[in-house]
Amino acid sequence: MAKLFSTKLTHVSPVWYDLKSDGDKLVLEGQHNYDAGWVSELQGGVSLVVPRVVLEAFPGVLLLKKKSRNKAIDLIVSECRDKGYDGVVLESWSRWAAYGVLDDPELRHLALQFVKKLGDTLHSTRLKSSTRNHLEFIYVIPAPRMQGLNKQDFGPEDLVQLADSVDGFSLMTYDFSGPQNPGPSAPLKWIRQSLTTLLPAKDSASHMIFLGINFYGNDFVLSKGGGSAITGRDFIHLLEKYKPSLQWDEKSSEHFFIYSDEGARHAVFYPTAMSLSVRLDEAREWGTGLSIWEIGQGLDYFFDIL
Repeated sequence: MAKLFSTKLTHVSPVWYDLKSDGDKLVLEGQHNYDAGWVSELQGGVSLVVPRVVLEAFPGVLLLKKKSRNKAIDLIVSECRDKGYDGVVLESWSRWAAYGVLDDPELRHLALQFVKKLGDTLHSTRLKSSTRNHLEFIYVIPAPRMQGLNKQDFGPEDLVQLADSVDGFSLMTYDFSGPQNPGPSAPLKWIRQSLTTLLPAKDSASHMIFLGINFYGNDFVLSKGGGSAITGRDFIHLLEKYKPSLQWDEKSSEHFFIYSDEGARHAVFYPTAMSLSVRLDEAREWGTGLSIWEIGQGLDYFFDIL
């Protein structure tokens, strides 16, 4: 799908890497995933290849020691040089939230400084084989859950602090619901609320936001609890098997349907042309880009809408 629709994708981010702790050392796992032919083919078009790196290293190892911070940055930048990537996408905020880093003012400051330094280092790195000015850096940020920000939320002040060191922010406006609270994946009201919180004045930073759009859906088991994510193939299979009627939820601007299997009632939420169009209109109104999770999970016609 990346090759077929490469003219519509400015960046492609294969989910290949994890930066982990190994005792007191740091290791970058995922080099074996590298596909030289695929990367070369994409870079021959208009798409930049910016693999995702998930920062799973223990904060005590990574953030509290300057030597470790420098080592982590060197591992990431060296991999870009070695493989000829156009930059990276870094995901760390949710991990830091889980470790309690964002509740501690000193650790939170160190975390933000680490992101800034990584971005500055990528921006100052020149590749002999590249015509680009610098390596690009996109940072993944969670969407605020409430209008009132808590310590673990990424807020407008954080965005301003990182703006000079980051080329874009991938805003995860999906996964609003889960098995314990079944419902829409990305209610439109929540998307607007997230953008309003991060960009109070719709200022010039809106162009730095890649608004998250889900190409996956969810099949929730209503009567028993539970459920799981589904892809386009699963969605088509359920439609063919149960022949349900699609219903439009005005509040969330998403389609869903109900079916029963072995006495259990299910609710399925999955993107449609209408729900995607509404979200694309919202992105246009705000002047943001789009961040799709993920292009292999959708239906082919989704790309016609982009």
